[in-house]
Amino acid sequence: MNIEMIRAAAGRLAGHARLTPLLNAPLLDRIAGRRVVVKAECLQWTGSFKYRGGWAAVSALRGASGVIAFSSGNHAQGVALAAAQHGLAAVIVMPADAPSVKIENTRAYGAEVVLYDRETEDRDAIGAALAAERDLVLVRPYDEPEVIAGQGSVGLEIVAQFEAGFGGEAEVLTCCGGGGLTSGVALACEGRFRVRTVEPAGFDDVARSLSLGARLRNATLAGSICDAIVTPTPGEITFPIMHRLCGPGLVVSDDEALRAMVLAFQHLRIVLEPGGAVALAAALFREGLPETVIAVASGGNVDPAVFRGAMERFG
Repeated sequence: MNIEMIRAAAGRLAGHARLTPLLNAPLLDRIAGRRVVVKAECLQWTGSFKYRGGWAAVSALRGASGVIAFSSGNHAQGVALAAAQHGLAAVIVMPADAPSVKIENTRAYGAEVVLYDRETEDRDAIGAALAAERDLVLVRPYDEPEVIAGQGSVGLEIVAQFEAGFGGEAEVLTCCGGGGLTSGVALACEGRFRVRTVEPAGFDDVARSLSLGARLRNATLAGSICDAIVTPTPGEITFPIMHRLCGPGLVVSDDEALRAMVLAFQHLRIVLEPGGAVALAAALFREGLPETVIAVASGGNVDPAVFRGAMERFG
């Protein structure tokens, strides 16, 4: 992985991915006690940054008849749409407890959805078996160089947009599962911004791994409302990049993520899902951060019932 791969992916994404805005609201700054700038990737095609990695990976294929991916929903939708736009078949392996809106949208983009139990079944094994059986190219959600390169385009945009509209020193906070977004953004921002990971409490394998210097696993893969960023362990490709470039990881509670969702809607008029709001939650509620932070709002594919519940509790 290197910056040239990210620039090449950004070139292929030009005219396809949306240039999402950097947003700021004075009332959010007052709540946080610092300037909070939000990169609104919830406004990206398919509702998350994952479209970037999906397009970057699919557009780099040559001679493939179809692709397969495994995802709790956002990577699924990104790959499904990118495959459809390239005229390729797509099979997506998704956990049965994924939000129904993500499963339905993935099917709507034309993909075949194969459901599995994330507690008792191995998605990697299921994906590998289907790929071999049907002669499909596996597009991994984060441990895939072209996917990381596509996600890194978020970082290139952050640097350019922040310099043009804000300026000064800052840290970038990213919602983190396996580390595809974080590692890509960290490479793209190297020498300009330090990047820090944010995860839900109890599923902070990346934060613990960064602290130890070796990859650790989560004890369980179920139990957090932040389904989009619950992964077994940091990626083999992504972790060395994060370990070299990222600061200490941050952790927020599910309630803090839900409250951040509500505040994002109230003050920025954007809709986030819990896993897509954890970076904003850390920017708002964690002490010890610099005077300016840039939070990547990574996804907005929230189940309507979850959003209503958050508004009722914290609105």
